[in-house]
Amino acid sequence: MNRLPLPLLGVLVALLALTGVATMRGDAGEEQTTRQAQPLPVERTALTCPRPTGAAAQTTWYTGFTPPTESVRSEEGAATLLPAPEHTPDPGATDPDEDGGGSDEENEEDAEAPEPVLELTEPGLPVTATVDDADAPALTGTADHLLAPGWTVQQTTVVDSGEGKGALGTSCQTPDTEFWFTGASAAEDRHDYVHVTNPDEAATVVDIEVYGAEGELDAEQGQGITVPGHSGVAIRLATLLGEAEPDLAVHVAARSGRVGAQIEVVDESLGTDWLPPVTDPAADTLVLPGIPAGVNGVRLSVFAPGGQDVSLNVGLAGPGGTITPAGNESVNVVAGTVTTVELGDLTQGEASSLVLTRQDGTGSGPVVASLHVVAGGEGDRESAFLPATEPIDERATISGNTTSGTRLALLALDETVEVDLTYSAGADGGEPVTETYTVDPGTTVEIAPELDGTEGNYAITLEPSGGGTLHAARTLLVDRDGATAFTTQTIPDDGSTVSVPETDPDLSLLVD
Repeated sequence: MNRLPLPLLGVLVALLALTGVATMRGDAGEEQTTRQAQPLPVERTALTCPRPTGAAAQTTWYTGFTPPTESVRSEEGAATLLPAPEHTPDPGATDPDEDGGGSDEENEEDAEAPEPVLELTEPGLPVTATVDDADAPALTGTADHLLAPGWTVQQTTVVDSGEGKGALGTSCQTPDTEFWFTGASAAEDRHDYVHVTNPDEAATVVDIEVYGAEGELDAEQGQGITVPGHSGVAIRLATLLGEAEPDLAVHVAARSGRVGAQIEVVDESLGTDWLPPVTDPAADTLVLPGIPAGVNGVRLSVFAPGGQDVSLNVGLAGPGGTITPAGNESVNVVAGTVTTVELGDLTQGEASSLVLTRQDGTGSGPVVASLHVVAGGEGDRESAFLPATEPIDERATISGNTTSGTRLALLALDETVEVDLTYSAGADGGEPVTETYTVDPGTTVEIAPELDGTEGNYAITLEPSGGGTLHAARTLLVDRDGATAFTTQTIPDDGSTVSVPETDPDLSLLVD
């Protein structure tokens, strides 16, 4: 009789444990049943934060937070962010040694252990660090065990003067292998920088592809950019192109490993902010939640990277329900090209969300969409970006909130959603508070939290229930030299749990 080799037998046993072992009932005629997977907290989470803007008169605040989580398998944990020094890339040098990266052993010998910029020691309590160095680097870090599920870090920068004055805000990213952006520009009055951060020890090589209104552009210098381990690079988008080009889509892909990627936008007349990547380009319905109430200009940018044209129906979900905006009922997107639509004062002073629904019979490929929102009057205008984002399935957290400047926008896409909002204690004092809100289908609800006793920056944890689909965004109003600046951010699910079979309670739940 032939026997299975022991290594192969072990692999088969592991596969059965991962997929759930079908249990046979005593009767051969009865159906097999499969054990259901159960969600368990992740045990390791990685984040990357881009280098703050290089403006001389700027201050950056980092606020880290992990919400309390039940069922964690260890009562210990650590969460630390470390500097990732900036590296000047040599495009086309696909060998790290050619790009001046050196070997890993040489770099380890030459480098001293960096001091953490931010450390978290317990869940439920935010920690804030302030940096005012114009040469402040990108950051990378990990959280494990007790502090891993839902670990989030907010990076907020205020530029008081000079080109690009205003507020920039972003949530530090979970690293990935590729990112899609739309709404970028290499126009003469725009200075957009692609920031790429490598959280791992080994160097990686990234490619940057750029698309415009006529299709893919020649950006040969964006190919083969080496990013050494634990470092970041910032590449000005205009240097990759031969001439000024407005209205761009950008694709950043790592040939190996994983990276973080965001685009810093500096507009000579509209201030500065981060353009984050789209989180779910494959969805049939694209949701761009949380257009702030005070904006007076909205610009939509859409890109279809697949080989098929796409037509999208446009819906505007406000406090009273969803309408079809007159004159902008639909958007037709030619495959491989960027389409922009000026929506003007679309919201009429109300917090709203944009919903793009793929028309039946049109292309089935991915779609990338972002909004550029503008507020203020002549000489004092500022802008921010909202990309299409995934819904919140179980839980999401946004940190770095302030007691006077936080506005939360909640959209129930299809059915009524009950949302528990937990406001954490502040970094300098206070107690957690939980409130429950009901969001009707097709409406956007704006919430301005009123908290007594909370001191310092705090976090908000969102937990939906009721069967509907919830999307959310946060607008942060920041005082800038006597004026109010703003930045907006979508809030995707925090991915704090993974599903594993009941048959394998000891499976290591590492999410990097």
